[in-house]
Amino acid sequence: MDVRAILMGVAFAIMWASAFTSARIIVADAPPLTALSLRFVISGLIAVGVARALGQSWRLTRGQAAATVVFGICQNGLYLGLNFVAMQTVEASLAAIVASTMPLLVALGGFLVFGDRVRAMGAVGLITGVAGVAVIMGSRLTEGVDLFGLGLCVLGVLSLTVATMAVRGASSGGNVLMIVGLQMLVGAAALGAAAAATETWEVSWTWPLAAAFTYTTLVPGLAATWVWFRLVNRIGAVRAATFHFLTPFFGVAVAALLLGERLGPLDALGVAVIMLGILLVQLDKQARRAVA
Repeated sequence: MDVRAILMGVAFAIMWASAFTSARIIVADAPPLTALSLRFVISGLIAVGVARALGQSWRLTRGQAAATVVFGICQNGLYLGLNFVAMQTVEASLAAIVASTMPLLVALGGFLVFGDRVRAMGAVGLITGVAGVAVIMGSRLTEGVDLFGLGLCVLGVLSLTVATMAVRGASSGGNVLMIVGLQMLVGAAALGAAAAATETWEVSWTWPLAAAFTYTTLVPGLAATWVWFRLVNRIGAVRAATFHFLTPFFGVAVAALLLGERLGPLDALGVAVIMLGILLVQLDKQARRAVA
């Protein structure tokens, strides 16, 4: 892995993890589902427009269409929608930690559902990751974390895990940016319907809201996606996924820096343990891919 790939991977991890902090700022002044739906409308139209300018088609294969609908609803609608609602009462750092367990859940689900082989390193990684989550959750529960918000975060990461497993193997066929844009528009439609049924338009127009919304739309929404697919094209999906182990650290670091969220010693220990678990699982995947 060259230096450029490492820099791209770290940049992706920072941008991806920072979305929880910007979301926390947004939901303080705007209804969460409405704001997220509007974000996806803007990001989706930009992505589709750029994809068309690059010559990509919106005529999808069956696998592409399935991935677009499943991910649009599960990732953009359920995963992010539930997290946005949760962050009205849950700290951004905790939401980022819960979301970062997705690679562990996908590996566990692959073993339980599809019978994927798990070598010793992968098994140790899963056990380590679970231990790290237990350390953090034990600490937060004793401090009185909002259980409803925490439950929404858990449901969100589970929905993304199911979606990832459901469409694994579906090929993008080189139509990546178009599919990403259409996924965002599918998510916008689902979130818009939910927002119309459950929310009222009450917004406090502030500079933090405007800055956070613009940042979320352009950086985690578009720039991080673009960097991710450039990274995958450069070093492959399995090796690129290794950088997910950095998201727990950057998630809590950005929240502490910008929101002043407290990071206790048990939180720091749990984050380090989760990072190690994710890294071991991803290295195990990389080793199995090399053997195959």
